[in-house]
Amino acid sequence: MEGERVARVFTVYGRVQGVGFRPFVHRVATRLGLDGWVLNAGGHVELSVAGSPRALSTLLRALRDDAPPLARVRRVGTAALAEPSPAPGSGFTVRGSSDAPGRSVPREIPPDAATCDACVRELFDPADRRFRYPFVNCADCGPRATVIEDLPYDRERTTMRHFALCAPCAAEYADPGDRRFHAEPVACPACGPQLSWDGLSDEAALRAAVTATGEGAVIAVKGLGGYQLVCDATNADAVARLRERKRRPAKPFAVMVRDVEAVHRLARLPSGARTTLTSLTSPARPVVLLTARRRSGVVPAVHPGTDHIGLFLPTTGLHHLLLHDLGRPLVVTSGNRSGEPIAIDDAAARNALADVTDGFLSHDRPIRARYDDSVVRPAGRAVLTVRRARGLAPAPLPLPTAAAVPLVAAGAQLKHTFALAEGTRVLLGPHTGDLEDAGTLEAFEAAYADLVRLTGIEPRAVAHDLHPGYLSTQWARALPVERRIAVQHHHAHVAACAAEHGVRGPFIGVAYDGLGFGDDGTLWGGEILVADLARYRRVGRFATAPLPGGAAAVRRPARMAMGYLYGAEPLGTLPPPASLIRSFTQRFDPREVRAVRTMVERGVNCPRASSAGRLFDAAASLLGFGDDATYEGQAAVALETAAGNTRVEALPWRLVPVGGVWVYDPVPTLVALLERAVSGERASWLAAAFHKTVAEATGALVERAVQAGAPRTVCLSGGCFQNVRLLTDITTLLRSQGLRVHVGSAVPVNDGGISYGQAAVAAVRIGVEGE
Repeated sequence: MEGERVARVFTVYGRVQGVGFRPFVHRVATRLGLDGWVLNAGGHVELSVAGSPRALSTLLRALRDDAPPLARVRRVGTAALAEPSPAPGSGFTVRGSSDAPGRSVPREIPPDAATCDACVRELFDPADRRFRYPFVNCADCGPRATVIEDLPYDRERTTMRHFALCAPCAAEYADPGDRRFHAEPVACPACGPQLSWDGLSDEAALRAAVTATGEGAVIAVKGLGGYQLVCDATNADAVARLRERKRRPAKPFAVMVRDVEAVHRLARLPSGARTTLTSLTSPARPVVLLTARRRSGVVPAVHPGTDHIGLFLPTTGLHHLLLHDLGRPLVVTSGNRSGEPIAIDDAAARNALADVTDGFLSHDRPIRARYDDSVVRPAGRAVLTVRRARGLAPAPLPLPTAAAVPLVAAGAQLKHTFALAEGTRVLLGPHTGDLEDAGTLEAFEAAYADLVRLTGIEPRAVAHDLHPGYLSTQWARALPVERRIAVQHHHAHVAACAAEHGVRGPFIGVAYDGLGFGDDGTLWGGEILVADLARYRRVGRFATAPLPGGAAAVRRPARMAMGYLYGAEPLGTLPPPASLIRSFTQRFDPREVRAVRTMVERGVNCPRASSAGRLFDAAASLLGFGDDATYEGQAAVALETAAGNTRVEALPWRLVPVGGVWVYDPVPTLVALLERAVSGERASWLAAAFHKTVAEATGALVERAVQAGAPRTVCLSGGCFQNVRLLTDITTLLRSQGLRVHVGSAVPVNDGGISYGQAAVAAVRIGVEGE
């Protein structure tokens, strides 16, 4: 009836703090003539509101459907208002935050967001008071996860608490109609962070850094989630110095460019350009791996051994200024030596990078949390997340089966991440790196402690890898929790893919990676599993081969090739002729060849592995694309680059039943590869033929599983599926067999997704066992 008035409480859960949500609510409520207030409470937002039923219904729809770009509304709860309702005509206000007890879901931490278009316009507007101010931001952009010290998200609980607002900034901050209303990192030249360079400050510091970079210097720049090393991507001497100092001889560097037009000048966008452009221009601003153009001006040493280049757009006002003033693409890579964690503390950075950089462009805003740059790669119409970090983490992901108790998943050893799970949400922590370095382990422990404190998730169970030597496993075993759940490496891989796509029932999992500890105590890596989120059984695999010298074979693909030639699993195929083996080994020191052969024949320090990744290493070495690897996957990257999009016939291959499991015997493939290489066939054709062969063998292994009663849903995971040529060939073939095929997108297919898969498996196992 006319004049009817109701009062309700709306509780909004999700990513709703630090994203301009309260100003949005104020605008909508005011437009609808509602009375009441909105506030941050714990990790969510609460509204007490009164008005007509129609207006409240409109507000509810707006909360669910029209939230600001950076917000992610998970759920909106409604209830009758228990306290006295707002008086008619009292208006709608924004109240101070309350860390209310009794929350029912994990608190969400908003990821950092790149500088928005409105702030960029101000940055380059001479009439604006933030003209050329490197720390320009508003409610739609700027630092979040890297500056938050506690929740609820208010300025006094961020590293911006060190900077008292000037009068104009305070007025913007307090005005619900301003886009900087409660933008916690808001600042200006009068009251905010300041640049520094060798005793200089502000604009003088920036000019000095620009001059040094233009003259070929390598500089350290304090970014959002840590220090970055920067140099001119068109200067061969500068890039060479950076490689030498960082101790990164071959792994490609990321390149930052000014705008999308510059991306087009440096790279060719794939046919699904819309998704690629969306990735490039999203607030996350990840590094996007694209096919490089020739004669782009970027020196080849930026991305040696591959025709792909990692490009990304500016993430902060400081990056915009550097690119504008220098007018050229810049190498922007993590501020560390290879294998070490990124430096975030100013004093530690100067100590760690003193002999790496020629100068420090720093500032006085502390970095609370370490976040490397995210990396993605287009694959057809999809986009694969290679590294989930700044701008993406720690945004939550869904969990198909709710975790009955809060749990932590400890992840793997390489490309490490951890995950916190509670209810139906998983918070996948940022990429840490390789835990072989003590500093990286400390960084993981610090990140874990921070995320536990901020989210309020106190784990009562821990999931971990089977490998007893992983530092993540050892950390998990020492954690004071009620329950420990060991999850096999490749089961975690395929479970991560299944969980991301909401696959609850049984599926076929194809797990291709480097090495993982199998449940039989051997090393796996080329596996066909029939699985669900609780359990699995192995129905197919690659044949095993010895790794001469163990880890030494990972670093030297030539050793891996010799391992296959001298000691591949005997499956009834004749071994390669000695003369053919010599055609390969003659280019190596005879002493090394004799030593490797003796190790293989005697079984000394030669663990065997059914690894797809190691098979790719062997093929790359046989074709001359890489005998040594200074980073994981280097030889396989070169092999993929050589293969390109060439369409050829497959090489010989065969499947053999062994103990109830179908096994792909690669010896016929490798013999044919080497014979045709010796006969002078183009190496690029052979590289393409090798990819085609692995795809056909995979299709046959999956087909055998389906014929035996396995489900027709297939989940692909493991680091080998970062190879888009392999992924495309296998996906196309499996779909032609009428199968439904999934691959991870938001969750990395490499070991960065292991923790998410562990969490999904642990949640189901705990639920099944009723614990």
